[in-house]
Amino acid sequence: MPKLIFKLQVLDLGRNYFKKVGIHTVILFCNIEVNFNFRFMYIVHVNVHVRKNYVDMFKILTTENAKESILESGIVRFDVVQQHDDPTKFVLIEVYRTFEDTAKHKLTEHYMRWRDSVAIMMKEPRTSVKYYNVFPEDEGWE
Repeated sequence: MPKLIFKLQVLDLGRNYFKKVGIHTVILFCNIEVNFNFRFMYIVHVNVHVRKNYVDMFKILTTENAKESILESGIVRFDVVQQHDDPTKFVLIEVYRTFEDTAKHKLTEHYMRWRDSVAIMMKEPRTSVKYYNVFPEDEGWE
């Protein structure tokens, strides 16, 4: 689990300083430095609507891409699911170790080959929704 690190510095100017400026209580000034070095997994759900006559070919090409994708060091999971009541709709569930790994994935040869091959199969442009992991903790995905 990522850790939140607090560094606290306290400056006590003392009663004498505050008496000079008309304040009679002791006030502590705090300088807090917060280190937000979180590395939550980044999850993308890609919604795909395929033309009916391309469903079988889309499944073949997408499965090939998924098998190559899970070999990338920045990808933890790459699931391909098909909608039960409409077989022309799919969701690609891509789980990345970090946000930066999504950009690395899009530079791979297999992704570019897949993207170009399935472009004609789309009934409408792909859409995506991005998420950060909540549960299980990152280690629970592996």
